Amino acid sequence: MNLVHDNGADLAVLNGKTVAVIGYGSQGSAQALCMRDSGVNVIIGSIKDASFDKAAQDGFEVMDIASAAEKADIIHILLPDEFHAPVYKGEIEKSMKAGKVFSCSHGFNIIFKEIVPPADVDVIMVAPKSPATEERKAFLEGFGVPGLVAVHQNASGNAREIALAMAKSMGFTRAGVLECTFEQETYEDLFGEQNVLCGGLVDIMKYGFEVLTEAGYPAEMAYFECVHEVKLIVDLIFEGGIQKMNAVISNTAEWGEYVNGPRIITPDVKERMKESLKDIESGKFAKEWMEEARNGAPTLLKKREELGKHAVEIVGNEIRSLFEKK
Repeated sequence: MNLVHDNGADLAVLNGKTVAVIGYGSQGSAQALCMRDSGVNVIIGSIKDASFDKAAQDGFEVMDIASAAEKADIIHILLPDEFHAPVYKGEIEKSMKAGKVFSCSHGFNIIFKEIVPPADVDVIMVAPKSPATEERKAFLEGFGVPGLVAVHQNASGNAREIALAMAKSMGFTRAGVLECTFEQETYEDLFGEQNVLCGGLVDIMKYGFEVLTEAGYPAEMAYFECVHEVKLIVDLIFEGGIQKMNAVISNTAEWGEYVNGPRIITPDVKERMKESLKDIESGKFAKEWMEEARNGAPTLLKKREELGKHAVEIVGNEIRSLFEKK
């Protein structure tokens, strides 16, 4: 894959162009602020809610989504996935005229054809590989977080250059951006968050907590061992890889990794991960999630409520309060 740094992107490509950031949540605000700090003309399209007021307080020209889409050259949509299609069809589609650019930070709605832009517009992706808070923090410190750029439609012949310029304006090229396809980003992102980062990690922490507490061990200690210390281990891996982590932990812990890790995460887990990837690539997962979202997300809300009642969350709240500054 091609890795692009600052010298491979030209901010001047955005001269005279207006970028409409649609949505001013965590990613919308971080990306809009970084682009503006780099000299890009940014406006905000939002519904009349707290984020609309926050954008105005931050000094942006804020307007309804349809007006922002009409005024902008580049429409950069940063809403939750389930809102992209209805907002696009209701507020943006009529403004997608030849020469415009449709941009996003996740390819879900393009790949699964929830949104189908006209053939005479550019369709690009500019995606930070970081939570918004860390993205903004890194930018203000004079560096940036890594990112991805992709081109789905290149009607103008200049789509790649526009994507790279946007990435540079947000500091991503300081760290480095990988050029990929919409398919690669979408499928890998969904797989990683479902099987490892969110689904896999959350379940293994909960199971570990439950095994210790059901065996009679103190819940507070179980939380420390199975949840709290995950951050410490992940930070070490982030800094220097798995071997760096193993060099810091005890020999006893490292031996346990080699002996017990494969007993817990067995080869059948990998086979189930392969099944998950097939569901993602086929569109089965996307179809099920869109149906859930359009019905008001009852299962999601029920699961969210159940998680809040789980002992690991109740004990976790108590433990975290010990670290609050008085």
